[in-house]
Amino acid sequence: MKPFLARVDPELLPGLEYSLMHPPPTTLPGLAAFRANAAAPAGTALPEGVTVRDCTVDGLALRVFTPPGAGPHPVIYWLHGGGLIAGTVDLDTPYCAALCLRTAAVVVAVDYRLAPEHPYPAPLDDAAAGLAWLFASAAELSVDPSRVAVAGSSAGGGLAAALTLQNRDAGGPALAFAYLMYPMLDATHTSPSAREFPAIPTWNRAHSEFAWKCYLGAAAELSPYAVPALAKDLSGLPPTLIQTGELDLFRDEDITYASRLLQAGVPTELHVYPGAYHGFELNCPESAVGRQSLRDRDRSLIRELHGQPADPVTSPVSSISTPAEGSLL
Repeated sequence: MKPFLARVDPELLPGLEYSLMHPPPTTLPGLAAFRANAAAPAGTALPEGVTVRDCTVDGLALRVFTPPGAGPHPVIYWLHGGGLIAGTVDLDTPYCAALCLRTAAVVVAVDYRLAPEHPYPAPLDDAAAGLAWLFASAAELSVDPSRVAVAGSSAGGGLAAALTLQNRDAGGPALAFAYLMYPMLDATHTSPSAREFPAIPTWNRAHSEFAWKCYLGAAAELSPYAVPALAKDLSGLPPTLIQTGELDLFRDEDITYASRLLQAGVPTELHVYPGAYHGFELNCPESAVGRQSLRDRDRSLIRELHGQPADPVTSPVSSISTPAEGSLL
């Protein structure tokens, strides 16, 4: 088999520079430094017409992005990445604003608490509290509660998967869709791709093992709400889109989860992008594969939330993210 760098899509090679300069953490001191180095993008112009406001509900911070035009709009409930140990709504603001405009949907992003200071179930509790607030505030937000998608990337994708499981089991409001971008689903690291990528120059097994250890803490018994791959029954979950990369540590756990969703009767769309590593569409959004993944995302969200196969609403792809934002988690 060719070495990792020889397998990377040439257009995506520049996106590895940030992770080489600022590798994700594997120790607590490294985590503190990584968080300190991560900064919200300065002076990034948000798409014209998108309004942004912050809300605080019982100490939980949420950011609401509203597209132009009259509501009620569909809504995407967004959970940021960061290995459950890093990341903020501030870092994801350009991404969320572009997502809002491209899909003509309100985006509600939640600043959930992070491990190890706040291990499981604190981040999931925050995600659930924010979702409950969203449904309770549908009229105020001018959103349609029958068209709510739960979404996230990486750790946020895993948290979104856990939230759909918990919401189903609790008899919560019906969710219209789930969008999981290279979700972090399995703490065992026993899949072929987890064994294949122990030390690649992006999110690798060493980083992931550290992050899961921080998140699970001293939990004596693992729940599917903590580790979605452990869920025995995936029936009754919302239609789902899963995207991942050929060179992503999470590739095989994501493929397995998509296959199990299909076997459980859940309408599921799966994309595996050749030559792509974890975070590829954020670090190189103007690459051909980056653009394709974003078009695929938008097309599925528009189809499920607007009930139409229209072409995605477009905005400058380059406004979504940059490597300097520390988006590789």
